[in-house]
Amino acid sequence: MSNILLATDADWLVDDIEAAVGGAHLIHRVKRGADVVPAVAELDPDLVLLDFQIGNMGGVAACLAVRQEEEAGRLEPSVVYLLLDREADTFLAKRAAADGWLVKPLNAFNTLRTIDKALAVNAESR
Repeated sequence: MSNILLATDADWLVDDIEAAVGGAHLIHRVKRGADVVPAVAELDPDLVLLDFQIGNMGGVAACLAVRQEEEAGRLEPSVVYLLLDREADTFLAKRAAADGWLVKPLNAFNTLRTIDKALAVNAESR
């Protein structure tokens, strides 16, 4: 069972992710973008999912913070996916060095397939 860190303040998004992958993977949630780096350090998740819009620190900023900590050697490399609001946000996801993304609204089948693919890539690299 893989550990997935989900950063979102939207309960409906948690419900969507749990409906798509719950049972197959263990989901840990933080509600603030500022809590992502400490949670990654503590949990060493197999996948980090960041909501594009989180109240105090969005997914792009949280992704950049994770990448900065990795480059400084304070975190092990993580697979980070952004949950985008629209297709045009892929530009920002690329600039934040996200490994991939899903565009909302989420489809359970596509979500599960994308997450399983990301976890498989992560397993090969470890």
